[in-house]
Amino acid sequence: MRISTALHIVTSVIAAQLFFGAGPAAAQDNAESEDSAVREVIEGFKGALKDGRPDAAMSYLHPDALIFESGHAEARGEYRAGHLEADIAFLQSVVSETTWEKLQIGTDLTLYMSEYRTHGTFRDREIDLHGTETIVLVQTETGWQILHIHWSHAS
Repeated sequence: MRISTALHIVTSVIAAQLFFGAGPAAAQDNAESEDSAVREVIEGFKGALKDGRPDAAMSYLHPDALIFESGHAEARGEYRAGHLEADIAFLQSVVSETTWEKLQIGTDLTLYMSEYRTHGTFRDREIDLHGTETIVLVQTETGWQILHIHWSHAS
């Protein structure tokens, strides 16, 4: 499947689910019951990157995952062969802290959005970045998995 087609499907499904999803009371109950499971996936993925465990990081990604980073779109396999090792090296060299976050839990899809600050030294270069992150998770038979990540930052 082409990346642009997959992205269109992902964004259409998210918009429909968030707009036509369950009523406020049902959505609130679902959000409370799923919050820790979703956060466990997000923190597990980020922790695996920070700890230098590429196989563990990949286990959190859905087979159809798309990662948008540095102006490029990568399917799961491309990310594994491309940016994954660089992301691990970068996150092991810097300190990153979340400054704002929002979690919108749906029935089958969940949206996590955050802002963060990253600072430190990477490859002999001082790093001081402000970034944003969007993670879309999908409910599968085995639990939540990351379907899409979009990282964007400015110095």
